[in-house]
Amino acid sequence: MKKILIANRGEIANRIIKSCKILGYKSVAVYSDADKNSKHVKSADEAYYLGPSKAQESYLAYDKILDLAKKSKVDAIHPGFGFLSENDHFAQEVINAGITWIGPKPSTIKSMGNKDVARELAIKSNIPICPGISNIEKLNEEQLNTECERIGYPLLVKSSAGGGGIGMSVVQNHKDLSKAVEKTSNLAEKSFGNGDVFIEKFITNARHIEIQVFGFGSQGSVHLFERDCSMQRRYQKIIEESPAPEIERSIIDSMAVAAVKLASDVKYEGAGTIEFIYDMDEKKYYFLEMNTRIQVEHPVTELITNNDLVSMQIKFAFDRKTKFLKQEKISSYGHAIECRVYAEDPSKNFLPSPGKIKKMKFPHIPNGIRLDWGYDEQDEISFYYDPMIGKIISHGLVREDAIDKLINFLEKISIEGIKTNIPFLISLLKDKKFLDGSHNTKYIENNLNALVSMTPNFDQSSKNIDLDSGRIKIVETDKIKVAHGSRRISDGGIKVVYFD
Repeated sequence: MKKILIANRGEIANRIIKSCKILGYKSVAVYSDADKNSKHVKSADEAYYLGPSKAQESYLAYDKILDLAKKSKVDAIHPGFGFLSENDHFAQEVINAGITWIGPKPSTIKSMGNKDVARELAIKSNIPICPGISNIEKLNEEQLNTECERIGYPLLVKSSAGGGGIGMSVVQNHKDLSKAVEKTSNLAEKSFGNGDVFIEKFITNARHIEIQVFGFGSQGSVHLFERDCSMQRRYQKIIEESPAPEIERSIIDSMAVAAVKLASDVKYEGAGTIEFIYDMDEKKYYFLEMNTRIQVEHPVTELITNNDLVSMQIKFAFDRKTKFLKQEKISSYGHAIECRVYAEDPSKNFLPSPGKIKKMKFPHIPNGIRLDWGYDEQDEISFYYDPMIGKIISHGLVREDAIDKLINFLEKISIEGIKTNIPFLISLLKDKKFLDGSHNTKYIENNLNALVSMTPNFDQSSKNIDLDSGRIKIVETDKIKVAHGSRRISDGGIKVVYFD
């Protein structure tokens, strides 16, 4: 029986464990001090201690992970998302150790992980890119200002490496440019070990559309339709859905063709996502980036296509000569929407709310609802990792049906001990701009005060939140822990348990 080590935690670790069980493979979990009693540790066939809670000493310490992989005699490593999932050095070390890497080639991870290089590859594939400036370190101040004026403000300063919206800065004029470049570069260096940045035109009325692809190396690639990820806070997705509302199918189809072309040109292997920015005013789309891993929002695609993307990843890794899907065999059915549930306070600019879950109750899970959840009562939401505590995904015949199912389920959840964004999610799902599909990526940021004011009982002194049909009870939690004189929230994974 094949054995797979999961180099991750929480939600995605449990998600991979589920597919391992379906395929008849053994799963091996790794864990830090903070996760010693976590769901993925209990669910896996084997579990091994990595080290302290800090990600740098556990989930990012790939030498420790490789050592455990060798000692436990695993056949493959699945990196999940986040942490080491897009680390080409780790991928190469896995391969060098004679262990199967469940992901694309390290060279592909490296090229697509550098946004400057990825833009060049997109150009070679005749895919439109947003006007921008690469290699800005080679330009003096006067040259840089000239180029920026040519493109036109506002501009977006971005890290060439990494993702998750970390460090991105919108610049309205040249006076703020140098400060934004320095800030983004410093944060990128700390977060990704690479301080290179680039600049591109900021689309003020934009939608964020991504195409799920699956590549078979030299045999080409296919797409599994789109996901609209335009509802964001701090450049991070909060609601994802498919099909994308109020965008012409011909435009989406064109994005899908472009995504398949790029994936095929680079001989991509496995699951990946190609992201686009869509200018709603100009009716044009531009290549944004490629994520060389499974996405948090992959359940949306699984529900509309009835394909298990994680199982596909594993199967292909063990037999890369097999083509599992043909484009004409892939179809989309109905509408799916995912909400990310975070332990955070939207009324305080989404400040994380770590602490113990004192009580938690879910309603009966009806048809059309998928609950990907990872925390039980009395579990601790750690400040060391991402504060997402789960995902709720709905599926209906039409968008309105999916939205109604999601709202009805969210309104009946009861959680005590931590603050969550559930009431805020309900407000978003009921919001007129979301319902008519006219929202954009800056909608939450530009309307945060109004959205919070329309959310029931976000007063911090209040302990009870009344909803249309049900009750959420929120109690104050301990203040966020402080390390080295500053608030510390480390990147990390999330947890899930499936209720079938």
